Amino acid sequence: MRKSVEGASNSFVTEDSQQCAVLTDSICAHLLPRTKQILLSSDSEAVVPYPQEPQNLDDSSPASQFSLVYWPHQCKVIRDRIEHIDWIPTTPEPLYTTTGLEMTPPYQTPDKGTVIYLGEEANKNSCFMYSQERGVCPLKQILHQKEDNTLIFEARFESGNLQKVVKVNEFEYQLTLRTDLYTSRHTQWYYFQVSNTQAGMPYRFTIVNFTKRNSLYKHGLRPLLYSEADAKKRKVGWRRTGDEIKYYKNNAGQDGRQYFSLTWTFQFPHDRDTCYFAHCYPYTYSNLQEYLVAISKDPVKSKICKIHILCHSLAGNSVYVLTITKPPKSGKGTKRKAVILTARVHPGETNSSWIMKGFLDYILGNSGKAQLLRDNFVFKVVPMLNPDGVIVGNHRCSLTGQDLNRKYRSNVKKFYPSIWYTRNMIKRVMGDHGVFLYCDIHGHNRKQNVFMYGCERKQQAKAPYMHPRVFPLLLSKSCPDKFSFPDCRFGVQKSKEGTGRVVMWKMGINYSYTLEASICGSKLGCRQSTHFDTKDLESIGHHFCDALLNYCVHNKETPGIETQHKIFQVLEPVKKVKLPIAASAKQVGEDFSSESLTQDAKGSHEKPSVPQEAGKSVCRDTILSTRDNFHSPSFNLVSQKRKKHNGKSVSKSAEKTFQYLKGHDRTAKSNSKKEERKMKERLPSESTRSKKTRTASQYANLGKSKSC
Repeated sequence: MRKSVEGASNSFVTEDSQQCAVLTDSICAHLLPRTKQILLSSDSEAVVPYPQEPQNLDDSSPASQFSLVYWPHQCKVIRDRIEHIDWIPTTPEPLYTTTGLEMTPPYQTPDKGTVIYLGEEANKNSCFMYSQERGVCPLKQILHQKEDNTLIFEARFESGNLQKVVKVNEFEYQLTLRTDLYTSRHTQWYYFQVSNTQAGMPYRFTIVNFTKRNSLYKHGLRPLLYSEADAKKRKVGWRRTGDEIKYYKNNAGQDGRQYFSLTWTFQFPHDRDTCYFAHCYPYTYSNLQEYLVAISKDPVKSKICKIHILCHSLAGNSVYVLTITKPPKSGKGTKRKAVILTARVHPGETNSSWIMKGFLDYILGNSGKAQLLRDNFVFKVVPMLNPDGVIVGNHRCSLTGQDLNRKYRSNVKKFYPSIWYTRNMIKRVMGDHGVFLYCDIHGHNRKQNVFMYGCERKQQAKAPYMHPRVFPLLLSKSCPDKFSFPDCRFGVQKSKEGTGRVVMWKMGINYSYTLEASICGSKLGCRQSTHFDTKDLESIGHHFCDALLNYCVHNKETPGIETQHKIFQVLEPVKKVKLPIAASAKQVGEDFSSESLTQDAKGSHEKPSVPQEAGKSVCRDTILSTRDNFHSPSFNLVSQKRKKHNGKSVSKSAEKTFQYLKGHDRTAKSNSKKEERKMKERLPSESTRSKKTRTASQYANLGKSKSC
């Protein structure tokens, strides 16, 4: 039994009846039996017994769909609800600077020290069988005397990750992280609770089972600390902590595997406090559901944003898809192109959810630019592709023990439902509307800054206007203190062929990207050597929208957007950022070189007389129209108004980029003339050829040679 949401009859928000799953009732869902899951135990996708999808047999109102969180049946989950307040530090928090005096505590073997916390193990030989709504409620672990000052650890809550804690001495503890469920790999994400604290004492924590040789902890990344007492008394939330931070190779390796330790010292701010530590700002599945509930209850946002259930995960958790656009007039369809955004395919990359939140806040806002984007695009958003992994505190995998971002080519719908349904949805949208841009949002654990991965062919489009590097370049101009264009890469490696970015590109989406944001911070401008906070991450989502608007402001496939955007340029000036055009030339490099432009120098100055391919006409028309408008009276008028406001509109960065490309056109034209002269020198001279023997066809061939 399937049920649609109000407004789903509109062509631009309608989901395939095969696509949207049921909306379930939280009251009676726990009374309904769950279907067993039998999963792959290896990377092979050979024929295996297919499990049935989790089916809820009840149908009810959309509001009830947001209250269910399903866990694997063997997971023990405490009943306490973990909540954190939002807080932004008054100044950017600096990275840690090494002193050369950092210690490297040795790994303590199991026979030394005292085990004070032991969580459930991620058994690599088992597999996910079935789920239940809350999991088993465990007893509180207190493995010490009542009057003892030993810290109390806990991580059996949503997105928590901690496997074992050994007390080395009174103020030193050795921690082991839990690998992704049903695997023996992937230890990076951590998130745990500590209570029974003593203020002002020099504690040391050492995590001993990281597996990556390189880490941002070597470059100044500091752990996050949250104090419930500070949140209650001072309204202070997550903040950076730690001194004597050291990331190093340890002696814990077994069976040929090498492990690395992270150690740091700190002091708790209050006695008898409850604190939390995390690798990055947590963003749980429940946080997402609360955010979607707020949208559904907002009388304005709920009209422009329709929330559907794309599918159910293996554990039965809902995978949501949002359709955001201006509702068309009754009875009329729309030809607006689609922009696809996805996030959290890797559960431990929580910063991707904060970027997605920033994007949604912007696009659902009431600014003129947000309205303009909604007027001209249909946004399809999947904010959390891997809810099961997020819930259980995995770093990279789903409950299959597989990396879902390598499964976009897979046809095994039963094991990778969110990936299969997302790809199927995009195929359908490509047929109905066309997809202008696709972007999958990630976090990066080994590089700083924000950057993008794109796709380009060896024989890339000759004109720079159609180049996939233009959008990242515009984004770098929009937030120059965070986004680094030189860090962007556009090659297609064989190991990446199963990723969303590459698969969507091969499906025909020319502008297909992965947006990567560092877990750490920036090396650029005024933000050099500082951490990103949640406001910084949300701002990336805002800048993404600005860059998209700049990219398409003169696009002929979005009629009316140019005139409207010029109005916003005058009404909404933004802070001026000085970036020389010469910097762009160095960044763009060989792909905007004169050689690639020479072959198409003539064509790049003429409007095509025949229709272009769908994926190519967008950028070509955008840049050509922009270049032509640079000298138009209306453009000059807007430029004068810009000066009067002593500011710089968002499209100024686009103008500067396009002026740079225009300069390359001149270079290309010059090089084209040089090629013509060389061709003339290679041709036989007039004196050595008989004019009488030349035929009309020979004259034609000569003309072709001179213009090549």
